[in-house]
Amino acid sequence: MAQLIGAASLIVSFFVPTSAMATTSDWVSSPGGMIRLVAAPPKADGTIPATLEVKLNPGWKTYWREPGASGIPPQVTLDPESGVVLEKIGFPVPKTFDDGVVRYVGYDRSVAFPLTLKRVHGEGDVNIRASVFLGICEDICIPVQGELTLALKQGDFDNPLDGARIDDAVAALPEAPSKEFSVTASRYDPANALLHLSLRLPAGEGHPELFLAGPSGVTFGKPEIRPEGDTELSATIPVRLTGKDRELKGKPIVVTVRARDRSMETTLAFD
Repeated sequence: MAQLIGAASLIVSFFVPTSAMATTSDWVSSPGGMIRLVAAPPKADGTIPATLEVKLNPGWKTYWREPGASGIPPQVTLDPESGVVLEKIGFPVPKTFDDGVVRYVGYDRSVAFPLTLKRVHGEGDVNIRASVFLGICEDICIPVQGELTLALKQGDFDNPLDGARIDDAVAALPEAPSKEFSVTASRYDPANALLHLSLRLPAGEGHPELFLAGPSGVTFGKPEIRPEGDTELSATIPVRLTGKDRELKGKPIVVTVRARDRSMETTLAFD
């Protein structure tokens, strides 16, 4: 049996709309696009709403948290001397790309990944120094490494449009599970290495896509989706476990569902 954890609702609790000023780092360019950080001043609890913006050139793509057979998901490492830590990265719902040889998951247009940063010590101005590593691809994947810095200075007037960019990135995240849109049952079959899911979709939101991501050592094959009425479906997903620990028990599995214009995200934890 699996417990359903409201991952999307946890994300929402961290990624609250800022409605505030913000500032940006300089753009770092690569052959396929550019990346930068946008951040708002710290809140009373030390939380710093931010985004990693990826501006893609036409025809280029970048990757989701679980890219598939190839690709590099976005990774953000903060300089500990800045007194700021990364608590969460949010991922908008992606697309599946299949060229007949390789199947991968990501984005074919510019995208912003909401970040929750947390100030753990210090007062006054905040200087954020982040190392960012991700993949951008056209025909082949190009690793992009960028060193991004920005300063949040107390009392400065920053650009309110940048604060709106953070709000828009948060609004683009998948919604939390609800009575009308959720995973209703799940079962892992270790003998056949298959994950079985039952889902409820909003009425009229057909042709769903299903995306799964797990920790290191857990990967997933192409889901086989079977409609069961207007608002119900079942899915069977091949699971591959590598490394020393070949158990799914205790490993969080993120499930993201796109149903036309809506998306939902939750987490499964297997006993």
